[in-house]
Amino acid sequence: MLPSSTTRMISFMEMTPSRLAFAALSRGHRHGLDDSGLTYCELGCGQGFTANLLAAANPHVDVHAMDFNPAHIAGAQRLAQEAAVPNVTFYERSFEDFEEEANLPNSFDVIALHGVYSWVSRENQERITGFIARRLKPGGLVYISYNTQPGWAPSMPLRRLLTDRAAQSTGPLEQRIDEALGFAEQLKQAGAGFFASNPGQLTRLSEMKSMPRNYLAHEFFNKDWTPFHFADVAEDLAQAKLEFMGAANPLDHIDDICLSAPQRALLAEESNSIRREGLRDILLNEQFRADVFVRGWLPQTQRGGVGGWFQTPFALARHYGTGPLKISWRRGDVALEASQYEPVLHALADGQHTVRALLEQGVFSDMTWGDITRMLTILTGAGYIVPCLPPTGYADRIARCRDFNMAVCKNAEDSERLGFLASPATGGGVAVDRMEQLFLLAQSEGHQTPHDWAAFVWRILEPQGQRLEQDGRVLELAEENLAVLRARAHAFAARRLKILTGLGVSLVDDAPSQIEMAHPTAASSKCGAVA
Repeated sequence: MLPSSTTRMISFMEMTPSRLAFAALSRGHRHGLDDSGLTYCELGCGQGFTANLLAAANPHVDVHAMDFNPAHIAGAQRLAQEAAVPNVTFYERSFEDFEEEANLPNSFDVIALHGVYSWVSRENQERITGFIARRLKPGGLVYISYNTQPGWAPSMPLRRLLTDRAAQSTGPLEQRIDEALGFAEQLKQAGAGFFASNPGQLTRLSEMKSMPRNYLAHEFFNKDWTPFHFADVAEDLAQAKLEFMGAANPLDHIDDICLSAPQRALLAEESNSIRREGLRDILLNEQFRADVFVRGWLPQTQRGGVGGWFQTPFALARHYGTGPLKISWRRGDVALEASQYEPVLHALADGQHTVRALLEQGVFSDMTWGDITRMLTILTGAGYIVPCLPPTGYADRIARCRDFNMAVCKNAEDSERLGFLASPATGGGVAVDRMEQLFLLAQSEGHQTPHDWAAFVWRILEPQGQRLEQDGRVLELAEENLAVLRARAHAFAARRLKILTGLGVSLVDDAPSQIEMAHPTAASSKCGAVA
């Protein structure tokens, strides 16, 4: 299915220029994303949050984004205005007439489309590939995500059943979706052989019944929905002279954590890169892909590749104390030696460092170069560390991000809709939930202690009739809510705040960051609110 709104937001981690640069480095491609004056285009930007965030965190990038829905564009433009993001332009356009827009640059360094290609007609898919063919620069990158086979194959009869049933009825679509799901439930209760032979579809049906109906309308009941074979997407993009560079998630660049030894041996026998990816999808029963394609592959020399790694700055992205890391991927738990990763994580806890600096500090001990790059790739893919932008231009980035993050955190007074803030260190987004955003807002307004932050948040929630929920119970008493907020605020201050400050995610003007610590001259219990 189309990723949820949270997954859609997480996707901008992979759509971030610095993250795309790391994917290219990991795959041995010599990219140009370190240059100034980059141009970036998002096709089908939805409500425009990703484009706004990326523009705020990358003021050196000229961002353009389009969507057919006028409400989406109006909201995106309002956020850009509230957050003072000058380097993003939104267009209410269709794929058919987007190129008629006079304000578009002649060409782009990056074109990205998330959750679009599988959900539009074949005619619009051809318009998208035509736009890429005419507007992507030589050496430019395309990020594209889409539903894929064979993972969706068992669901095709269920989808056909539901869409046909909904088409037979009249009335609002939401009502017709409910009726179609109810009919599928009757088939299940009647012992339909399809469900008996495909028990996974029982789980899917159960999940769909609890999903928002507007989400299902766009996703499962969309008449143009297409789960592709990888070879079909690769063939479409080949018409625009694009080659497959690699998966957007760097964990998928390491075969031994994705595939067993017999599976890797089978893949090694296939010399054609397109067929090899198709076989890989069968081995993994792939359901959703997020890929990066390139227009003009420029392989790195061995020396150039090592140099690229040397120059890459990394920052800590997740709190780490002691003990084994829990990293799981396709084959289950990924084994890493604590003696290898602990020195890296502890070094980055003190500030951002390039790989060269870590080597000079002896952080990697006697590890081989292959082991070093493998470990850094895994830690990046698992979200423990994050590749960063160079220190040049940091002062501008932090000012822009502070304006953007203030607008998002002010929005959190009324809504939990925007769940990410912009990092001037990475040029990307950091997941920050509503309560954490309100704690940052409290800090920016002069409240010094976690106890004060909790009181500030409660003064926002109480008049709205919102209460916290803990252990499945809504907390009705003010003191109960305050107690949970205080505990949450203290935990935030003890763990998350240092990570966010290190990534430059702060609303306070004089907050230090990891990049400032590493480059002093670079910058002159789970709870949620319920109604």
